[in-house]
Amino acid sequence: MTETAPPRLPSDAGVPEPPPSGRLLARAALLTAVLTVAGALLGLLRDQTFAHVFGADTDTDAFLVAWTVPEVAATLLIEDGLAFVLVPAFSLALVERARTPDPDPVRALVAATLPRLALALAAAGAVLIAAAPAVVAVLAPGLPRADLAVDCTRLTATCVVSFGLAGYCSAALRGHGRFLAPASIYVAYNVGIIGLLLLLGGAWGVRAAACGVALGGLLMVLVQIPALLRARGRRAPAPAVPAARRPGVRAPGALRLTLVAPVVVFALGRQTQVLVERFLAAPLPAGAISHLNYAQKVAQMPMVLSMMLCTVTFPVIARALAAGDTDRARRRVESDLSVAGAIVLLGTAVVVACAPELIQLLFQRGAFSAADTAATAAVMRVYALGLLGQTLVGVLARSYFSEARPLWFPACAMLAGLTATAVTGALAVPAWGAPGIAAANALGITLTALLLLRGGGRRRTALSARRVGGQLVRLLAAACAATAACRWGASLAPTPVPALAVGGLCALTVFTVTARLLRVREFTLLLPSPTRKLWHAR
Repeated sequence: MTETAPPRLPSDAGVPEPPPSGRLLARAALLTAVLTVAGALLGLLRDQTFAHVFGADTDTDAFLVAWTVPEVAATLLIEDGLAFVLVPAFSLALVERARTPDPDPVRALVAATLPRLALALAAAGAVLIAAAPAVVAVLAPGLPRADLAVDCTRLTATCVVSFGLAGYCSAALRGHGRFLAPASIYVAYNVGIIGLLLLLGGAWGVRAAACGVALGGLLMVLVQIPALLRARGRRAPAPAVPAARRPGVRAPGALRLTLVAPVVVFALGRQTQVLVERFLAAPLPAGAISHLNYAQKVAQMPMVLSMMLCTVTFPVIARALAAGDTDRARRRVESDLSVAGAIVLLGTAVVVACAPELIQLLFQRGAFSAADTAATAAVMRVYALGLLGQTLVGVLARSYFSEARPLWFPACAMLAGLTATAVTGALAVPAWGAPGIAAANALGITLTALLLLRGGGRRRTALSARRVGGQLVRLLAAACAATAACRWGASLAPTPVPALAVGGLCALTVFTVTARLLRVREFTLLLPSPTRKLWHAR
């Protein structure tokens, strides 16, 4: 499972591009953050609308089995799989373009990959529509409304094509340093689902939500077309070192199976954790799958926020490695790990401390009862224990796959975590039900994160597991203190909104102070300059 890193280029092989300015990265990160938060908030509004209209019963369980299709498709075709292959591929094509602009390597890459991908996506969507009954039987055996789940699965199967095209467009734009349109796709997606829920939910039931998935997927593609048209013919700056001269890397005329296969296995392994959860939850009382789904959606908000910076820096790391600048790539990855870890752990503190208030505020209305709130909050607290692992896996996977060469270690680490999730979940369900499934998920993804972190020192980026691990342990200590402070602050208020406000403020204050006292690097940089000099001199 260990790959030998290719040798570095000699110093006269070419001059790498200058690193993007901090201002440029900050602007791109801010735009991505704003649109990502907007998409996430619309996702919460979508879930609130769904819960208000349908509650948590056998119909919602049936739809959420079909919801597995867009979840897997998003991971494989937008967020992880396709992006991990295409962003480095476009970066390498831009490197080659700097040396031999005619014929254009970027257009050659598109011509070699897009038609084949579109054909494969159409075939996969057709197979999924035809095999929907078998898919439902495998995902949720014994589901009370299997017929409804089959109908919804066939409607959501259209997203295989739309998500694939949307993911291709997003990767191409990000590889060229354009982030606005890719960051807006989930805004468009959720607008389509919410619109059809409000218009047709009463008449069509949960099938309206499935139709919304089909409409939202189409909007994901359409919202990126203007940016693609503007980018056509423009040439982004690229390093002077051509891809064809880098040892161990082929010129990007086509994506080879040896490069794509480990990425696909990794992405499918990560998303299969959700399938394992629903398989184990299918025999539980009605609503268990829905409780797991709502808890997961809310708990993942800190992870989504923590990954915004990494979305912007992924092409930067790929460009640095394409230019042979491994030191810059390593510094970028280590900084991303610390910043993303701080964000997700602060969010985890609030999620664990204020779980009942969050669920009550977001969902407890209409058909969603107080009992549903209690069950969902209990699951969410356990699920949140794996958020740091989820974030570390997301950051570290980008550092592995930025190398644009076959790497099986991340896939093997993910399969090890998946095995731990399945075995632990099967043992925990009889005693603890849905919270046991959430605990198994947290255990499995944390194991994967530890394996990836341990193996990162043998990659071209040569991460220091001891240095990064030390920073994360300090952040974990700060998060524990922030959780206690947040729970104390929330207990002072009688209603959810002020409880969350007071608890969140307490968590932020205690987390920041504790991280400074523990000398977490990103927090010591916030100190005034004279104080910082004295601090580091100690």
